[in-house]
Amino acid sequence: MKTRTLRLASAVLAVLFCTETFAQTSGGLTAQSEFPVTTAVPFLRIIPDARSGGMGDAGIGLEADANAMFHNPAKLAFAKKPLGVSMSYVPWLRSLVNDIYMANVSAYYKLDDLQAIGMSMRYFSLGNIQFTNVQGENTGEFRPNEFALDAAYSRQLVKIKKGGGFAAGLALRFIYSNLASGQTIAGVDIQPGLAGAADIAFAYNQDFKLAKKYKTNLAIGLNFSNIGSKITYTESAEKDFIPMNMGLGVQYQFNFDDHNQINLAVDMNKLLVPTPSTEDDDSNGIYDYREKSVPQALFTSWGDAPNGFSEELREITWSIGLEYWYDQQFAIRFGYFNENENKGNRQFFTAGLGLRFKVFGLDFSYLIPTSSQRNPLDNTMRFTLMFQFNEFKKKQEAQPDGTSSLVKF
Repeated sequence: MKTRTLRLASAVLAVLFCTETFAQTSGGLTAQSEFPVTTAVPFLRIIPDARSGGMGDAGIGLEADANAMFHNPAKLAFAKKPLGVSMSYVPWLRSLVNDIYMANVSAYYKLDDLQAIGMSMRYFSLGNIQFTNVQGENTGEFRPNEFALDAAYSRQLVKIKKGGGFAAGLALRFIYSNLASGQTIAGVDIQPGLAGAADIAFAYNQDFKLAKKYKTNLAIGLNFSNIGSKITYTESAEKDFIPMNMGLGVQYQFNFDDHNQINLAVDMNKLLVPTPSTEDDDSNGIYDYREKSVPQALFTSWGDAPNGFSEELREITWSIGLEYWYDQQFAIRFGYFNENENKGNRQFFTAGLGLRFKVFGLDFSYLIPTSSQRNPLDNTMRFTLMFQFNEFKKKQEAQPDGTSSLVKF
């Protein structure tokens, strides 16, 4: 069973971003001073859209479109178009394998000027896994996969006459993770993992003029995402946290004139799950941090790091992005993402391009690791296809006989 166990472990590690090099030994966690914070189903934190992907993964405060379903569902109430659809494709870990990818479909519809609903589906494929026994004989193939289904509602609570307001949003999420169902590892039957979660989000948006001449916009977003149940792949009572997260983002938009616009976006994110430690007060073989409940994790995740609050601050990831638009048709994007070297060490630059027409839009982004060592995120690309539709309105049109008819456009 050893070979099969190792192959399953490889599949699980492929899911875990492959950059969070947490220290483990056969006896458990080592005694290093700091540990990266890890969770199950980390695909829930992979940025699906290429626009944010080109801006260092910043997107919580960006102008609302269908991808707000991931970044901040509260923004849907501020969407300028009444209907939007987004389809994204992300080839993942291309420097290691060629058959892992994530696909995402999102859509929203504005019920009126104050309310919007949205839905999305994320599908993560881990490629093909070959299982063998201790003799090296083929015992079957398997394609691990995970997906999440979302439904959201957003409403403006305060509307500002000069443009903008304050909105809140709620998204409900069903999570399915199938890493090796039907297999038996060390006598333990593996089954799909199921979980439920919610996003609670807020958004503030305000238009104003600078020097009575330049049109500008300030947008702030706050999203508590993936707040939900733990997940397990066996009958064991020991379960793993999903990536509960707090994200805060700010965007500042500056219009030089009617044709030239610059957007600056900054995001900070912190996982609201326990920091790993080697403590086991009840000596049951399960580390205490893994036995915490979801409410405990949410309220203690800012103060449970072994080295105190300074270590908690090192668990924050930062994203900064810059975007230039010409005539709202062509965009160039750059960004930077930073994670502390003791907390995963993901550090990379990003670049991207965007095109917009009346209904159709296309975005592309490319990730450039800053480390001199080979990085699993090398050559990461994202592609997003977008559609935004104007509302069908009814208009009275005069007929030659003097009557009128209703025309939709």
